[in-house]
Amino acid sequence: MSTAPEAAAAPVYPRSLFWFAIFYGGMVCIAGVLGNKQVALGPLAVEAGIFAFLFLVITSSATAELFGRATANKLVLVGFVPLIFSIFLTMLVLNVPASEEMAPERLAAFELMMGATPRIWIGGIVAYGTSQILNVLIFSKLKREGGRLLWLRAGVASVLSQIVDTFLFISIAFYGVFPIGELLLGQMLAKVVLSIVMVPPLIYLFVALGRRLDARG
Repeated sequence: MSTAPEAAAAPVYPRSLFWFAIFYGGMVCIAGVLGNKQVALGPLAVEAGIFAFLFLVITSSATAELFGRATANKLVLVGFVPLIFSIFLTMLVLNVPASEEMAPERLAAFELMMGATPRIWIGGIVAYGTSQILNVLIFSKLKREGGRLLWLRAGVASVLSQIVDTFLFISIAFYGVFPIGELLLGQMLAKVVLSIVMVPPLIYLFVALGRRLDARG
């Protein structure tokens, strides 16, 4: 009989949680890049990073629905890793001298798009963590209190968390730089509308996808 210690069994994670985590990390990183463009949605104007952020809300809510609040909070906390690492990597790349072969106009466009002040980066980190944990908290609390309508729980949690996200980010990033009142109201209104339109149908899709992935074993 072998005396070698047996290897510890590798933890087994639900298939859906594995895919949700990968998807979530990607959305955390791309949200800041997409936020460089402002898009017009009828009379509303909103930074395009909201689309990735809403998928963060949907993914964390779906995780809370399938695996509980504690697991969803862990997903949010793990999301800080790619977010903070991508910020430091961006700072590193911006400070490394560009190749002489790189076209000046491309370099200027890259630096304009990827450059940000420390206040903007700090605002993004604070707004992300607070709003995502708040989203999971509200979603889970509504479920515990007997809320059976998945779309309503997800929609309410998304609307409230997006209002907080907008207030924190704009206040931290731009307060004192220019008047932020109109920007706050406009962004909040746009994000509330998008939350109402996008979140209810997509939460059903993500929960159904998660259950199908786990059913396949």
